[in-house]
Amino acid sequence: MVFLTSELWFPPPNKADESGILAVGGDLSAERLLLAYRNGIFPWYNESEPILWWSPDERMVMFPKNLHISKSMRPLLNQNKFEVTFNQAFEQVIKACASTPREGQNGTWLSDDMINAYINLHKKGYAHSVEAWQDGKLVGGLYGIYLKSCGVFCGESMFALQSNASKYAFIKMVEHYKTLGLKLIDCQIHTPHLERLGAELIDRDEFLKVLRNN
Repeated sequence: MVFLTSELWFPPPNKADESGILAVGGDLSAERLLLAYRNGIFPWYNESEPILWWSPDERMVMFPKNLHISKSMRPLLNQNKFEVTFNQAFEQVIKACASTPREGQNGTWLSDDMINAYINLHKKGYAHSVEAWQDGKLVGGLYGIYLKSCGVFCGESMFALQSNASKYAFIKMVEHYKTLGLKLIDCQIHTPHLERLGAELIDRDEFLKVLRNN
């Protein structure tokens, strides 16, 4: 495991340990975050810990063509159950991701420093949000980093205050970014929820090939 300083670099992703941790330390500057995402690396740590940088060998991803829309979701889409917007309420979305309770979790990994770092990336045009609204109220959404040059959306977190709102936003996100040349959604780690939507595990090398446009 490598300990980072103020120097702007990362070791090769394949140097990560068995758990997927590649490096410790550094900072959350826009330059370092973008360098990380472009090399298949992402930060994930608790507020009491130093910054941990990850590049797991098995990566949960979704190829847009494999998006699975369940029978229960189709009526909601046909009814336009939620209004979906893009990049209209980034700060609301990321703060809702941080504050919404999650089953099996105490607190959140989204510290104030993380929130401010991604808000900064949003202002620079790299961090994007998707919002689901009902009766003028934000009820679900997600955010991530869009690497336009290689057609990869790196999903970070999602939330729902109404049943199916985050799934609805995710489906609309996939459909929207497909029109912009989306090749892959990086979901980072396995969850049953993502698997039901059509995500799958691939090895790190295959994921890096997509990032490098090969």
